[in-house]
Amino acid sequence: MDPLLLSRMQFAFTIGYHILWPAFTIGLAWFIVVLNAFSLYTHNPAYRHLVRFWTKVFALAFGMGVVTGVVISYEIGLNWSGYARATADAIGPLFVLEVLTAFFLEAGFIGVMLYGEQKVGEKLHFVACLIVAIGTMMSAFWIISANSWMQTPTAFTTTADGRFVATDFWGVVFNPSMPYRLAHMLTASFITGGFVVAGVSAYWLWRGHEADQLPARKAFSICLWLMTILVPAQMLIGDQHGLNTRKYQPMKLAAIEARWETGRSVPINLIAWPDQKGEKNDYAIEIPLLGSLILTHSLDGEVKGLKEVPPSERPPVAPVFFAFRIMVGCGMLLLAVVLASLGLRWRGRLFTARWYQFACMACVPLGFIATLAGWTVTEVGRQPYVVYGHLRTADAVSPLAGGAVLGSIAVAFLLYNLLLLSFFWYAGRMVWRGPVNGPLAPLVDQVASLAGAVGLLPRSRGEGK
Repeated sequence: MDPLLLSRMQFAFTIGYHILWPAFTIGLAWFIVVLNAFSLYTHNPAYRHLVRFWTKVFALAFGMGVVTGVVISYEIGLNWSGYARATADAIGPLFVLEVLTAFFLEAGFIGVMLYGEQKVGEKLHFVACLIVAIGTMMSAFWIISANSWMQTPTAFTTTADGRFVATDFWGVVFNPSMPYRLAHMLTASFITGGFVVAGVSAYWLWRGHEADQLPARKAFSICLWLMTILVPAQMLIGDQHGLNTRKYQPMKLAAIEARWETGRSVPINLIAWPDQKGEKNDYAIEIPLLGSLILTHSLDGEVKGLKEVPPSERPPVAPVFFAFRIMVGCGMLLLAVVLASLGLRWRGRLFTARWYQFACMACVPLGFIATLAGWTVTEVGRQPYVVYGHLRTADAVSPLAGGAVLGSIAVAFLLYNLLLLSFFWYAGRMVWRGPVNGPLAPLVDQVASLAGAVGLLPRSRGEGK
């Protein structure tokens, strides 16, 4: 019943659940923009069918992100009042700007995106979709900036009562790790959304309904071209992010590699079982010199070990170590899939290879898994600090009774899983019907009904955040 542990568990569950929806909708919003552009340029009705279908899916996912995002705002104030008090003067404005510049932009034009195609015409509808997509990216900008400041805090001073006060607003916004984290997260979102579209399109191709074939081929081909560019690009971005982490958060990098001793020309641990108490790795499989080469871009590069700091200053090693390998493993599988698409295109079998259709369907969850694994590396690797090097997590939690936190965890777990099952039910029905069939408005209205059914929004409306 430790309130610190329970509060961390609750936040991990709620933020982990919530992050899946922005990771999906950011990529999906921009894919809708691409489809809209092709529709305006070619006047091919297949693209318009795809725009209408994926707009319906976006509406459901956007609603899920809205109702789960509300909880995070309250949770910071209720469970993490020490954090809120200490950081409000530094990064509080970033959260306000996220609402004022991003969410209001999305909320202001999403109605036109969902209902306005027949009323404003295709060109203005394209503009509305573009504005909503820009809003999703702006939202990510402010949130990633705030989180990055917690990882690499800069441009602040500390008051006598322990509050962080910004000395340079733009120094807070563009802190040392922010550009790398933003690029990494946005690219991950594009990849996550892209492989959902590719997997659903592969299902339509596999099913073989004649009316769905042309839209499915268009979406499948566009997504795989985009993924062929984005997946390798993500690996390059990740490499640069790793170099930044080595400079500003060396203990996080040491936990990622389960590196205990500082050294040069170090090997890389492909797999091992980190023993944090014994300060060693069991069953390790290593490749000589590759650790320094990857982590420093030099065969003789130095990599800091966890023993550089006392045990109380080290992050939990095993969760960070394994989560990083899960993330990289998902990335390698997705790379193999996009490389296979090039060979199938060259042989003229991209739309007919049944095994490849199954492979793309199986890849749908990989982007979400990689996102959660990457978030685990980022947040657990920062421990024992909530503001790296300055504010410990134990000092950020509210003085709550453990039973109260446990009760709220149970309620959140129940409601969130009901929401998820409902989303799968509605989205599954849409996928089953295909891109050509089904009206738009009734399914958008179901978002409000779904949220109202579990008490997160009024039954008659599906708005707010």
